[in-house]
Amino acid sequence: MISAPSSTWFSGPPHWGWLIVLYFFVGGLAGGSYFLAALIDLLGRPEDRPLARVGYYIAFPCILFSGLLLSLDLTRPLRFWHMLIESHTFRPMFKYWSPMSIGSWALVVFGVFSFISFLGALAEEGRITWSPLRTVRPPGVVATIVSVVGGIAGFYVASYTGVLLAVTNRPIWSDTHLLGMLFVISAASTSAALLMLLARRYGLALPALSGLRRLDDWMLMLELLVLIALVVSLGPAARGWLNAWGAFFAMVVVFGVIVPLILAFRARQRRELHVAAASVLVLLGGFLLRLVIVFSANSVRT
Repeated sequence: MISAPSSTWFSGPPHWGWLIVLYFFVGGLAGGSYFLAALIDLLGRPEDRPLARVGYYIAFPCILFSGLLLSLDLTRPLRFWHMLIESHTFRPMFKYWSPMSIGSWALVVFGVFSFISFLGALAEEGRITWSPLRTVRPPGVVATIVSVVGGIAGFYVASYTGVLLAVTNRPIWSDTHLLGMLFVISAASTSAALLMLLARRYGLALPALSGLRRLDDWMLMLELLVLIALVVSLGPAARGWLNAWGAFFAMVVVFGVIVPLILAFRARQRRELHVAAASVLVLLGGFLLRLVIVFSANSVRT
């Protein structure tokens, strides 16, 4: 364990464990998948709509699962509603200055819109026969509003966990302002990778897939730059990674970013196996990234 300098005062470690790591990862997939699906719906071609539906099918179950993980991590899970409602007056409680309060409400708002889009996708495929649900699928004014508001909420859900860490007074977390940016970029790359894997699994040969591959390549390159900037921004605090967590961080960079980029370049020769391998590595890298960020700060003695 690494000790922080005696002149630095930090709060006690939150003792977050695997449940929070999974919450960060699955929540990022939920927000990122919905955001990409909304972009495909609003800006893509009509023939790309099946890929957007896959994004909505990912988003709603993932946000449900991430909410369950967050609740289970609480000492008393049934008291999650205290984050939203004042217990004495039973009035809505919103603290605009608190990332945790904003994040709790964002989870609720995003959960509602992801559920609406989930039902709309099922209705479009004929799995639900209630025709009014088809109005939440583009084109249309109602559908556009749902996609835009849900996409904004999804973007926030994908990024706010990194912001929450950055405003928590712990070594590594509070030593950089790049965690929010890193988490949203990672959410975009992992969500694109999962969409491509599922599209390949179900045989969806769509025009949007080539654009999704290019987007994932750009996100990976941007993620590499942000990871380098993150280490530089930490300054002396980067010594907290002179241990096994630093080795895991190096694995994230190499196997979660650089190797997938190499495989993506080779996949331009139409080698679908490389696309699948790159997608799996991106997903593993995204999970390991959150593992390193959470546990390495907990391992620093103050």
